[in-house]
Amino acid sequence: MGGALGALGAATVAACGAPAAIIPAARTSGPPRTPTSTPTSRPSTVPAAAELPGGGRTIFPSRFLFGWCGSPGAPALGQLGIGDLDVQLDRMMSACPAWSTGRKILPVVELIATVVQGAPGGDGLFRARVSDEVISTWLTAARAHGALLLLNIQPGRASFLDEARAYEHWLTEPDVGLALDPEWSIRAGQRPGAVFGSTTGEIVNDVAAYLSGLVSAHRLPEKALVVHVLRPSILRDQSALRPHTGVALVKSVDGIGAAEDKTDTYHLVMKDTPAFVAPGFKLFFQEDAQAGPLMTPAQVLALVPRPEYVLYE
Repeated sequence: MGGALGALGAATVAACGAPAAIIPAARTSGPPRTPTSTPTSRPSTVPAAAELPGGGRTIFPSRFLFGWCGSPGAPALGQLGIGDLDVQLDRMMSACPAWSTGRKILPVVELIATVVQGAPGGDGLFRARVSDEVISTWLTAARAHGALLLLNIQPGRASFLDEARAYEHWLTEPDVGLALDPEWSIRAGQRPGAVFGSTTGEIVNDVAAYLSGLVSAHRLPEKALVVHVLRPSILRDQSALRPHTGVALVKSVDGIGAAEDKTDTYHLVMKDTPAFVAPGFKLFFQEDAQAGPLMTPAQVLALVPRPEYVLYE
């Protein structure tokens, strides 16, 4: 992985949680849009009650999360966004029964909304955001399939909290949560693709506290907050993590390769994870398949601890 990352250079960006070929953001010219107080458009159907898809207000322990990720017109960022979104989501939903765990499956659509960039852009932050129209389209599609929408953040040199706040008008919806991709959180003087980025337990706490405040202020159901982690150094000082009311925190392990390598990475990254943090696991349709057969649902669900969120890219 380290060699592959170094080869990306300044002109490359990443898949949802792993280095890949260069992918332009949905917005490729000019600086990223600034936060607005209201979205330019809203989905056509808004849930009448502040509940999760399928009913209820809490995610764990009664639910199992299963989903796919992607971004419009960016094949290396995942399956979603390639062709007709509803057709892709129909395919995702058809795979749900294979992940039966005795819990109710809550489908997840993970949209990479803040996309790391190879160039600094007008504000020097190496990131761009998709438009409100894109988010509206994806949320409408997610709702049509009874799914959560998670807005994934690859922040570049921006802060996770600032990026989360930029999406506040979406996060006040009952079925929209967040995913953080700290591999692409870089410091001044660093460039995406040249180094692995990282974050800390305190920074994740700040985002969780912000979400918790939104849940309380707007009487929302529990919010999912996923942190994608490729190796232990990407989430530092995890002992500082704290539970937050109304927030279901998930650490998704994004190791790439053959089943044995992915399993070893999973155990390494999950070591010493606080008990209140739910485990997650990423499967890569293309990268994993290059190393051998894709892990089956039975193999993934046999992991200890058993993942509570499984995401395909």
